[in-house]
Amino acid sequence: MSYIETKRNILKEKISPLYLFIGEERFLVDDLIQSIVAKALTEDELDFNLSTYELKETAIDVAVEDAQTLPFLGAKRVVIAKDAYFLTAQKDDSKIEHNLKLLETYVQNPVQETVFILIAPYEKLDERKKIVKSLRKEAEVVDTKEFDEKMLNEWINEQAMTHSIELTSGGKEKLIQLLGGNLLMLINEIEKLSLYVGEHGMIDETVVDQLVAKTVEQDVFMLIDHIVHKRIEKALEIYFDLMQQKEDPIKLVALLARQVRIIYQVKELLKRGYSQQQIAGQIKVHPYAVKLAGQQGKAFQEATLFRLLERLAETDFNIKSGQVDKHLAIELLLMEFHR
Repeated sequence: MSYIETKRNILKEKISPLYLFIGEERFLVDDLIQSIVAKALTEDELDFNLSTYELKETAIDVAVEDAQTLPFLGAKRVVIAKDAYFLTAQKDDSKIEHNLKLLETYVQNPVQETVFILIAPYEKLDERKKIVKSLRKEAEVVDTKEFDEKMLNEWINEQAMTHSIELTSGGKEKLIQLLGGNLLMLINEIEKLSLYVGEHGMIDETVVDQLVAKTVEQDVFMLIDHIVHKRIEKALEIYFDLMQQKEDPIKLVALLARQVRIIYQVKELLKRGYSQQQIAGQIKVHPYAVKLAGQQGKAFQEATLFRLLERLAETDFNIKSGQVDKHLAIELLLMEFHR
């Protein structure tokens, strides 16, 4: 089941007695746990009926025994077991002995008064293991992997509805462009923007531009985007603004090289028939960043990108060896990007 489906069920108080959260997007896991705890327990019950175990420090047996205990002065107990590494193929270096047979028995007949949450913050589980097969069959398994573009858009729409605001397509596009798939930053900015426009207010591209702070990485992306679209004056404007902010020119060269490298890799992999999601996994960036890099890559030939990478390396060396003024070197490089 997806994060969004699970979250909707939790908000409707359709809470399963047994969950398995898989994936490396920690924000989603934390958000689901907070939602479950808020629905299952009152504030007065937290001390008595909420338990959390780190499975690299505590045997699963302890968590299972706790889950089998009836709630104290409440209707529900929530037991959270973090880092279930024994569900993967990785080697066990913790020296903790886990009684997986006890866990298997519990999975077959979970206590209905308990919400037992197993967390496996990994990309893949070992599907050959009996306990994994059993959990797949009996538990509500939630994939908390990084959102693809469609799910990210759906999630942002849900946040806009929650905050009773209207987010235009341009505003949403600008938010994603500035913040990528960083869900924590996105939700913080949406909350801030909703306070600015008020209930039923509209957030468009202009509002996002005015209120969302840009990082150096985002400025570098926009700088290259201006170059792609032959807006050299805008590119130089961003560069001079970064210099006024006392950004290190050597850091800027490194970030430019990183973005050009991503464009080159995406262009090559798209040519070989890889999907956006597959490319994101290969080069370890968000799928939306792959989409944007693919769009930028259309303006460059592979040979041009390769030459620019070489020139960035040369510029880095020349600056560090004192052969050229660092500001002049980057200005000349930007002009070369523009050609």
